[in-house]
Amino acid sequence: MENIAVVTGASSGIGAATARRLAAEGFHVVAVARRADRLDALVKEIGSGATAVECDVTSDESVARLAETVSGLGTLTLLVNNAGGARGADPVSAGSVDDWQWMYDVNVLGTLRVTKALLPALEASGAGTIVTIGSTASFVVYEGGGGYTAAKHAQTALVGTLRLELSGKPVRVIEVDPGMVRTDEFALNRFDGDQSKADAVYAGVKEPLIADDIADIVAFAATRPHHVNIDRLVVRPIAQAAQHKVHREK
Repeated sequence: MENIAVVTGASSGIGAATARRLAAEGFHVVAVARRADRLDALVKEIGSGATAVECDVTSDESVARLAETVSGLGTLTLLVNNAGGARGADPVSAGSVDDWQWMYDVNVLGTLRVTKALLPALEASGAGTIVTIGSTASFVVYEGGGGYTAAKHAQTALVGTLRLELSGKPVRVIEVDPGMVRTDEFALNRFDGDQSKADAVYAGVKEPLIADDIADIVAFAATRPHHVNIDRLVVRPIAQAAQHKVHREK
C-alpha cells in the first residue's frame, strides 16, 4: 500500500501547493479542506496520486470521519497541519472576540484535533512525521496582530510540547514558520475581502515568498532520513529582514 500524506487547508495557497509537491514526491496525498469544489479540482489536476476529503478542522465529528477515511487508504506517514488563518487587524483594546475565537479554534484547536485523530496511525507506521505550518507571528508580536500572534504562539507551544511528549517514539515533529508569503487569499481573508488593504501588505515588495516556496520546504523537511528532525525552520523573503523591517521599492 502507498505511503499517505494528509494535508489540511489544501483548497488553496500553501496547502494546495504542498499537496501538488508531495504527490510529485511519491506520496498519495489526502487533500483536506471545507471547500469540496476546490478539492475536487485539485485532485483532478494531481490525478491518481490524490484523494479529496471534505473536512472542517473545527468539528470533532468531521475530523473523526477524516481519520476513518485515511485508515482505509494505506500507511499514514506524514501529516501537514496547514489549516489556519487570520481575521482582523484590530488593536487589543478593540479586539473582536469572535475573530480571536475563530483564529484560536482553527489554528490551535484544529491542529490539536487533527493531530490527536491521526497520531496513532502515524506512530503505527514506524516512521511518522508531523509538519505544522506556523508563522513568524509564532514568536514575534506586532501592532494589530494580537489575536493572530496569540493563536500562533499557542500553536507553537502545542508543537513544542508534542515533540517532548513523543520523545522515544517514531514520530518526528517539525515546524515551518513562514514570514511574508503572497497567496490569493490569506491577506484578503484577514481584511474581510478588502482588496486594497490586502494589496497594501505586499506593496513595493519585489519578491515576497509564494506558496510553492513553502511547499518546497515542507517536502525537503519531510523527505530527510527519518533520524533527522528539523525542529523549526524560519523562512522569509530576502526583502523581509524582520517582522517590522521590510524593504519596499518606490
